[in-house]
Amino acid sequence: MIIATSLIRGFKNEISSKIFGFWGHIHIMDTGVNNTIEAYPVNVDQVFYPYLDTISTVTYLDNPSFLGYTFYDRMVQKQTNGGVSQIQVFATLPGIIRSKDEIEGIILKGIGKDFNWENLKEYLKEGKELVLPDGAASREILISRQTANRLNLEVGQKLVVHFIKDNDQIQKRFTVAGIYKTGLEEYDKKFAIVDIRILQQLLDWNENQVGGFEVFIDDIDDLNAINEHIYIEQIPNDLYSQTIREKSPSIFEWLELQDINEIVILALMILVSIINMVTALMILILERTNMIGTLKALGYTNWGIRKIFLYYAAYIICIGLFWGNLIGISLCFFQDYFELIKLSEADYYLSVAPIEINWWSILGLNLGTLIITLIFLIIPSYLVTRISPVKAIRFK
Repeated sequence: MIIATSLIRGFKNEISSKIFGFWGHIHIMDTGVNNTIEAYPVNVDQVFYPYLDTISTVTYLDNPSFLGYTFYDRMVQKQTNGGVSQIQVFATLPGIIRSKDEIEGIILKGIGKDFNWENLKEYLKEGKELVLPDGAASREILISRQTANRLNLEVGQKLVVHFIKDNDQIQKRFTVAGIYKTGLEEYDKKFAIVDIRILQQLLDWNENQVGGFEVFIDDIDDLNAINEHIYIEQIPNDLYSQTIREKSPSIFEWLELQDINEIVILALMILVSIINMVTALMILILERTNMIGTLKALGYTNWGIRKIFLYYAAYIICIGLFWGNLIGISLCFFQDYFELIKLSEADYYLSVAPIEINWWSILGLNLGTLIITLIFLIIPSYLVTRISPVKAIRFK
């Protein structure tokens, strides 16, 4: 159970962090975009930019919930765990990359000087970050490992990107500054990163016009609450905000299916533990038939004798929990440090099975297993009441 929860939690968080690190948690764009790659300019001179990252917490109304059940008939006031950590500009424009021998469709993502490289640094496999000078726009480009392999490109080589503008073909030459790899094929095969000023020139925008804003938040659990706050309270009517969950629903729906897998695994493990302990308790009672008869003859009540067996069953469960925790946590640390279990990155978006240990979850698993198993042991303990002291002593 510990391995299952740690693996699924690590799996979900690793993939989510890749998506959020590349695209941010919330996008603020023109209302005319409507999930297309067509560029609509947004003026960078906004009341919320760059001051949106001063939001520390947000108070909002939501339905209360308890033990997984949501009470939709009432509303309570809640507060987010964090606020906005970063806001940065971006723009996108499709084009076609041509190297010496190959061509490849691509979407250029333009970034500015406010871009947070910490989110992308761990995925930069070769080369360096883009250098954005104060004067002319940089002609450097970051491409994915997948694109580099298909086009036979390396760091330092040049490539040409073709754009269509007013039915004319425009060419821009770039130098490969670095190669990144997130493992998310949906992003890696599509996107390259360039100076946003290049896209502004191609789109005939001025320096104050961008494609939109990327917003990063402190806690992913606050995503919907902060997005709603931004949309209602912070941005003007000609802009709208959208979470990355809404822009890439397929990946997040797939991740949510892992919750079902986790529930099934935990339910099966609990069922196995209940069956094992019920069997063990019944054997203990049958082996101690003579002792039960003697205790009843001495005046012990049925419930008093049943408690003796339940206490001993709890002792057995605690021993099992101790060894289960020791083995489970040790295997988790072993995988986390040595990364022995490998995955197909094309299928799972990760090259190594990720582990994320949450001590509160482990504590909950231990307490839940102990309590649920003991509750189910109350029923077979009724076997004590069926034992007659006269027959038990006579059998002895």
